Amino acid sequence: MSLTRLNATAATLTKNRTEGSVSPISGMCVTCVDGCIGMCEIGKSSYRGAEVIYPGPYGIQTSASEKDYPLDLSHFNIMGTAVGAHGIEANSDVAIFPNVDLAVNIGKNKDIKLRLPFIIPGLGSTAVAKNNWDGLAIGTAMAGVPLTIGENVCGMDSESVIENGRVEHSTDLANRIKLYQDWQRDGYGDIIVQANVEDTKLGVQEYALEKLGVTTVELKWGQGAKDIGGEVMINTLEKAQLLRNRGYVVLPDPLDPDVIAAFNAGSFHEFERHSRVGMVTEDGFMDRVEELRDAGAKHIFLKTGAYRPADLARAVKYASKAELDLLTVDGAGGGTGMSPWRMMNEWGVPQVEIYSLLYRYLKKLDDRGEFIPDVAIAGGITLEDQVYKGLAMGAPYFKIVGMARSPLAAAMVGKTIGGKINQGHVPVYISRFGSSIEEIFITAPELKKIYGNRFGDIPPGAIGVYTYFQRLAQGMRQLMTGNRKFALQYIERDDIAAITKDAAEVSGIPHIMDLDKDEVEGILNA
Repeated sequence: MSLTRLNATAATLTKNRTEGSVSPISGMCVTCVDGCIGMCEIGKSSYRGAEVIYPGPYGIQTSASEKDYPLDLSHFNIMGTAVGAHGIEANSDVAIFPNVDLAVNIGKNKDIKLRLPFIIPGLGSTAVAKNNWDGLAIGTAMAGVPLTIGENVCGMDSESVIENGRVEHSTDLANRIKLYQDWQRDGYGDIIVQANVEDTKLGVQEYALEKLGVTTVELKWGQGAKDIGGEVMINTLEKAQLLRNRGYVVLPDPLDPDVIAAFNAGSFHEFERHSRVGMVTEDGFMDRVEELRDAGAKHIFLKTGAYRPADLARAVKYASKAELDLLTVDGAGGGTGMSPWRMMNEWGVPQVEIYSLLYRYLKKLDDRGEFIPDVAIAGGITLEDQVYKGLAMGAPYFKIVGMARSPLAAAMVGKTIGGKINQGHVPVYISRFGSSIEEIFITAPELKKIYGNRFGDIPPGAIGVYTYFQRLAQGMRQLMTGNRKFALQYIERDDIAAITKDAAEVSGIPHIMDLDKDEVEGILNA
């Protein structure tokens, strides 16, 4: 847990002078010397101030918590069995892992079709999301996975037409939606438009529903990486002033003559744009759901973050009463494009704990016969074993898993490789696989078969996302086959076992030494 006292990290481009000797209490160098130029967080803060709160360099990276939490999904193991099969004939020639069905339908009426049990929960106005949107949108559409357009896209779009405080046109939002829809196959997946306080005031979701062909919208309470509104950095005075005039919180004030003079003099190079925090009430929530349905929303989601247990209970109860189509719960420890670094490490309910509480609350309502929305979980999940464990921990309520940072990484790597191929300078690590798109990306033949002449229009970033999701899919199928579960609906809580007593106590999942006790006695005493 020593990372709580972190005073130097790659996230804020800081380091200790005495890296091998650091105080375990403060994180300061054991000897702080007069004459040091100040490379640690304290030192850098003495001359760059609040800039050091945020990870960097902004716009080309994502960050995730470094904190070593007492529990995570590695404290559980997936249990295999040598007996039977669920969802398929118990025949060794039939029960093979390619036959595992990973498709799932979600929503109140189960009319949102997914080829794979994943969703990207919300990538909005950050530069790193915008710069990789073609890879994300096309890659997820090809994979049949839903993609959520995050907060502040219209507000950040310099080309947005805003009349009487309402969005009438946004080139950026329209292009993001169209790119996904143009590459959807057979109706699988969905494009979702999320809204925060500013988006709601601007009427972003009404605009998307009425003019852009969107049918699914999401209310956003927060995320696992922070408990304040979204933030980005702005490097031009004109854009900062535009956003300030559109109602955003911009620091320092770009309309202040002294601030303008300081910026022009080079005292600082970026403005901070912040979103407001929401003020949730049950009546306000229900009214907004009704407004969106009246505006044409076919499906309504809620995304919430790693807030205290009472707020999680509110999210569950309100989603139940409003009969929402999906509730996404994000645990602390996950990733972000831009969040205060210490906040990302030091606030919120961590992954295993929030999933465990979520399961308890859902089961309580279920036992009383109340409506249970489909649930997605998020927060640092990246690979197939974590997906399986997460779904099992909340079975039968957890239906899909949200991931943002990892598919964004896949998009960035794919884009980079494509650029190197075009330059004729494929790195040695990659060149062992070949020197062309078809040789390097293992799913290229499959995509050529599916898309024919359109294959040449697929950006390498999108192939990266698609290929990453296919790797997850095969890994999931293999794990599920070992557990003899050949479709997602057969995943159960006893598919995993806790391997520490603490994990068992928090989750209610039996410790591995207590698993199958009654069945074991029956077998041995037969």
